[in-house]
Amino acid sequence: MTDLTDLTVAAIRKGVADGDFTAVEVADAFNANVAAASALNAFIVVTPDHAIEAAKAVDAKRARGEPLGRMGGVPIGMKDLFATSGVQTTAASHMLEGFMPQYESTVSQKLWDAGAGMLGKLNLDQFAMGSSNETSYFGNVISPWKRANGDNAALAPGGSSGGSSAAIAARLCPAATGTDTGGSIRQPAAFTGISGIKPTYGRCSRWGVVAFASSLDQAGPMARDVTDCAIMLEAMAGFDPKDSTSLDLPVPAWEEGLNADLSGKKVGIPREYRMDGMDPEIVRSWEDGIAWLKDAGAEIVDISLPHSRYALPVYYIIAPAEASSNLARYDGVRYGLRDLPDGAGLQDMYAATRAEGFGAEVKRRIMIGTYVLSAGFYDAYYSQAQKVRALIARDFEQAFTQCDVILAPTAPSAAFALGEKTSDPLSMYLNDVFAVPASLAGLPAMSVPAGLNSQGLPLGLQIIGRPFDEQGVLNAGLAIEQRAAFTAKPERWW
Repeated sequence: MTDLTDLTVAAIRKGVADGDFTAVEVADAFNANVAAASALNAFIVVTPDHAIEAAKAVDAKRARGEPLGRMGGVPIGMKDLFATSGVQTTAASHMLEGFMPQYESTVSQKLWDAGAGMLGKLNLDQFAMGSSNETSYFGNVISPWKRANGDNAALAPGGSSGGSSAAIAARLCPAATGTDTGGSIRQPAAFTGISGIKPTYGRCSRWGVVAFASSLDQAGPMARDVTDCAIMLEAMAGFDPKDSTSLDLPVPAWEEGLNADLSGKKVGIPREYRMDGMDPEIVRSWEDGIAWLKDAGAEIVDISLPHSRYALPVYYIIAPAEASSNLARYDGVRYGLRDLPDGAGLQDMYAATRAEGFGAEVKRRIMIGTYVLSAGFYDAYYSQAQKVRALIARDFEQAFTQCDVILAPTAPSAAFALGEKTSDPLSMYLNDVFAVPASLAGLPAMSVPAGLNSQGLPLGLQIIGRPFDEQGVLNAGLAIEQRAAFTAKPERWW
């Protein structure tokens, strides 16, 4: 029999429903892989019992002839940004270490209701702030991939959802939740040779998700292929009255609507994304993607997104500003870490708690955010950034009068070595250059694997769609997936 941990979400769901194997057998197989892969540091907490109990419930439903649910029998990883009742939720920070929520996030509850089980809580950049998974209080996540040139350097799995991407690529779970603020689903997916989609802002509830930047944060699925992402997104999405930004719209049948025939569709290629000094292998991958979408029946059109050149500075004003506000709640008073030096007053406790509880990158972003919101700088920075954000969104609106979806690289490079960029925060921030514009505009965007570079590392292509058109994004992703025929997986070394 095929190794159960090599199966996709769709194959696991079908196999359990058909009686080819039990959900408990699937959970046991993935639990074993998780236990054997501690070297990757992908999980902060493992929950094998949760996976087994959910699997037993699915097997019992099958025995009774009841529907198994959209995710019936599929164990998943849960990014440790989602509150899980009775299971530690830390946002990979010392500030929340030991925090046991007494409630379940809307997204995770939807997945449990759909028949999924939880293998554990996945590591991430602290408070989702980072592009390499090197800011976690619980240590770096290490990508399962290695360079093919004999270089044994530990590679970044991307960030902030690096635990999710590493775990899927290493077959520790068939799928996982991610969150995307400025590319944190798409960039790690590209780095590890998997698929991931950030849906339209508001498609998935933010209730119960530890906040970074509230106008940008959006949950989404990460999995090995496009079909699995469609299946999982249907289970995750839906209106939530507890989230004021939640879209009150029906959830489309994305899985049923998958179609790789793009006849009559137009694909936009933004000229501003062709930058001086681009990695030639990234350019070649992009050209391959254009050819594949042409082969699928699409017409390729040239488009302009003139304000996208300002997207990165706009993002690194707005996101830190929102972070400085959201993270003000961590003060040592109500929950989480409390550092109370002898004889300290209230202000001393605030200062000591936040100094101890936040890592260097989180402190950097809080300070940037506080600065741009301060008197005398608010109009010069924050107000201007919001105006340019509106112009970026307008550019996309105008572009979508000429095309149905947009194709671009996901990231400017393949995975880099851990430690390679940590000394230069600006160099790290530049990893988000292709991902941030769609986030600022609240658009659905997906990364799919496009092949390997000369060092044997995965490269991803990004599809950006109109608001609410996840179907168009998924279909274009499927067309690329079928033609790229990406089957590579990391050789086991851990």
